[in-house]
Formats: sequence, structure tokens, C-alpha cells
Amino acid sequence: MTVLPISPRIVVLGSGAWGTAIALSLVRNGRAVTLWAHSSEAAQEIVDAGENKQFLPGFPLPPEITVTGDNAAVARADIVVSVVPSEFLRPTLTRLRPHMHAGQILLSATKGVENGSFLRMTQVIASSVGESGLTLPIGAFSGPSFAQEVAEGQPTAVTVAFDDPAIAALVQREFSSESLRLYTTTDVIGVELGGALKNVIAIAAGIAAGVGLGHNSAAALMTRGIAEITRLAVACGGRRETLAGLSGVGDLVLTCTGSLSRNRTVGVELGRGRKLPEILASLRGKVAEGVLTTRAALGLARQHRIEMPIAEQMELILEHGKDPREAIKDLMLRPGRHEH
Repeated sequence: MTVLPISPRIVVLGSGAWGTAIALSLVRNGRAVTLWAHSSEAAQEIVDAGENKQFLPGFPLPPEITVTGDNAAVARADIVVSVVPSEFLRPTLTRLRPHMHAGQILLSATKGVENGSFLRMTQVIASSVGESGLTLPIGAFSGPSFAQEVAEGQPTAVTVAFDDPAIAALVQREFSSESLRLYTTTDVIGVELGGALKNVIAIAAGIAAGVGLGHNSAAALMTRGIAEITRLAVACGGRRETLAGLSGVGDLVLTCTGSLSRNRTVGVELGRGRKLPEILASLRGKVAEGVLTTRAALGLARQHRIEMPIAEQMELILEHGKDPREAIKDLMLRPGRHEH
């Protein structure tokens, strides 16, 4: 049984907007937090500025947040929260693995699927950490949560998932505050796939807005999008009811409609005719996970023989330059189906 000290030490891996917002939320809850950056230079920039000017400007970091690029900081953690972008997660864990040890709890707050392997983020963590012979509790943290609003302390509700409900309850206790409410589940698969796949649908919703389509189109894309996500999640072992909750429908609605959504923004600009490399460059280092997740999600879907027509059209747009209007037309002209 995992037992945490009264004041557990928490290290957040990844000094992007979401990692910084999580650290700020934990501090409001009375926790001392270490925010780990991928390099000493990146850490020093944040320290010198007193805030994360590149990824989350306008939020001064209190002294309770220690910012470092020292890999050994991980050894002092009771809870390690991973917010590393999916494409960098495995090499980052290779660097940090020697400093991990028994008794730690690992929590993934990254929303993605690894390209090539088609593994969820908790599976990537388990695979990497397991190379050192460690077997640690690994869970997922997901839900409708823009980093800026979490940093502002606006009321937010998310889901935390561990196979062991007692560990989920421990994390719930440590992370909950007046502005952050956590619900627990044992459905790690459903929580992770809901959080990862909604980014693909958000790109589609953005494209619909960018080409000038209305609310009818947006509603149809979101509704059929959650159907695609649910089909795949259930085929992978997730539970249908999870996808009807915060980490499914909740996160999908937020990301498809909110102006702070980077994935939706990418879609909007694609719909307006801009090219993908130009759009990604304009994000200035910020990550739109849906761009990479689209290919990985379809690889996973093909493994399980699951049809994902919206994701397929997004892949054609993102990877092959298909005209967004043609993609929407092809979705509308698909053969008629029974809804369920």
C-alpha cells in the first residue's frame, strides 16, 4: 500500500503552460512544488523573469514553486506529475529514470498517443520506468481545463484515474482545492483516450469554423466525434460512461468551442487556407497535440478495426494537404447509417 507523508513533495515535469498552471494550482492548495524544465537555461529564464513569459505570461510564480533543470530533483518527489509533450516523453523519461525509486506515484497529465507504438502516455511511462525494474502506480489526470483559467484560479473539474482506487483518492486529496475539483475513476484507458482523441475532433471543429460553417456543423462534428472516440476507447478496454463524463464529452466541448484551444486554432487557420507548417511556427513552441495524435489515433484504430471517418479526413488534411472543404463534403456524402 502506498502511503504519502503529510506534506508530500511534488515535482511537475514540463514547464509549459499546463505544467506551470498545475504548479500554481498546487501552491494555492498549500503544497510546495518543484517545476522541472527540460534544460537549466529554460529554468533560469523562468527564474530570472519571475514568471513563465514564453508559455504562461502574466502569472508571477510564488516562492513556493522551485524551478529547476536538475534531473536529480525527481529523486526528492513523492508524486511526479508528467506534463511533457507526447513526442518528448520517452526520451525525457530515459534521462530521469535513474532518479526514480520505489514509493513514488506517477501521474500523467499529457494528452496524446505515442506515434509508432500507439501507446497511451501511462503505457509509455510504464514501459520506460520498467526498464529499471521499477513497478510504480501510474495514473492519468484529464478533463476540461485550459491552463490559463486554472492559473487564474477559475473553478475547474477534472478526472484522476488509477487502477487502484485508493491511490486515486490520495491524489484527489492532495490536488483538490477551492478552484480545482477532482473526480476519481479506475478507468485509466477511457480517461486517457478521451483526453487525447478530443484534440483530433477539435481540429475538425476549428476547420468547420474557419471555412465559415455554422453551429449545426459544429454540433454534428462534436456529436459524431464523441461517437468515434467512444468506439475506439471501448475497443481498447475503456468504459462508455467515462467518455460521457469530464474527460470525454466535457473536454471535447471545451476544446472544440473555446478560443484558448490550440488545436481548434490550428483547425481554424487551416480552414482559412493557411498551411500547417506556418500555423505551427506561429504557436512559438506551444504544442497542439492533436496534430501528432491524429496519425497515432488512426494507427490504434486500425489495430482494433475501428472506423474513425472524421479522424481519417483530418489525417488527409494534415498529412496530405487535402482541401478542408473537400474533406467536409466527403464526410457529408458518406453512405447513410443507423445512428447507434
